[in-house]
Amino acid sequence: MVARSLVDEPAAVRVEEVPGDATTIYRLRVAPADVGKVIGKHGRTAHALRMLLGAAAARGGRRAVLDIEE
Repeated sequence: MVARSLVDEPAAVRVEEVPGDATTIYRLRVAPADVGKVIGKHGRTAHALRMLLGAAAARGGRRAVLDIEE
């Protein structure tokens, strides 16, 4: 939901969840033209997304990792 609000093509946003033993990996896929918007200047937007995801996962007693892919 957050990533869709950042990009020009919200229909192209896909999130794949890969569960693991202690950590869940979330793969975020966006349109090639929107990768820069999701990463942000000096990675600030990507860092904020990772912090938000980590905080939400910690509430459930888990760890989460965000991978941004084209």
